Amino acid sequence: MNLKNAVDGGPSQAALDASGLAKAYVQGQTRVPVLEHVDLRIRAGELVAMVGRSGSGKSTLLHVLAGLDEADKGRVLIRGEDMTAADVNGRAAIRNRNLGFVYQMHHLLPEFTAEENVAMPLRLGGQPASVAGSAAQVMLEAVGLAHRTTHRPAELSGGERQRVAVARALVARPALILADEPTGNLDRDNAAHVLELMRNLCREQGIGILIATHDSAVTQGVDRVVSLEGGRLSG
Repeated sequence: MNLKNAVDGGPSQAALDASGLAKAYVQGQTRVPVLEHVDLRIRAGELVAMVGRSGSGKSTLLHVLAGLDEADKGRVLIRGEDMTAADVNGRAAIRNRNLGFVYQMHHLLPEFTAEENVAMPLRLGGQPASVAGSAAQVMLEAVGLAHRTTHRPAELSGGERQRVAVARALVARPALILADEPTGNLDRDNAAHVLELMRNLCREQGIGILIATHDSAVTQGVDRVVSLEGGRLSG
C-alpha cells in the first residue's frame, strides 16, 4: 500500500495560516462578537485540538476557515491559497483541493457504497472514475475496511461509517482536515480507534488537522491544545 502515490500532490510547510480573524453577528439592534483577532497556524502533519464551551464559536471558526462563512476581518491561507480573498467559486475550488471534513455525523450518501462515498471528492474534482476508485480502495484499506468496499452505509456499524468518513476526508490528500466533534456519536473504544487512525494517517501524509471537541480524551496525544473563549484563541 502506497498512500503517498494514491493521489498526486504533496504537503507544504503550513497547512493553515489564519491571522486577525474577527466575526460578529447582528441580532436586532445588537452586534454580538463571536471571534476577535483570532490567529492560528497549523503545520503540515500537526494535530491540534480546539476546546471551548458550547456557544464559544468553535463551529463558527471552522466555517470561517473553510470559507463557508465570511470573516469581517482577517485572512485565511490554506496551503498558501487565500481563502478570504476568493469569490464563492474560488472558495469552493480551494476547499476541493485543500480541505477535508469529518463531522459528528458521518454524512455518507446512503445510496452509494463505501468505495463510492470515499471516491466522491476526487470525482467532484474531475478525476476519472478508475483513478478515484483506486485511491478510494487504498484509503479504505488504510482504515481497515478493505473488506467493506461494496457495502452501503446501512450495512456498516457506527464505527465503520465514521472510518469511511475519515477515508473520504483524506483521499484527496488535502492540506488540512477540519473535524467537528468527530467522535461525539461513538463509544469509547471506537472513538479511540478513529482518533488513532486520523492521527497516524495525517502524520504519514503530512496533513494538518484541527479537531473541535468537548471530549477531554480527544486532547490526549495531540500536538497542541488551543482554547476559544470570549472570542479569542489561546494556547
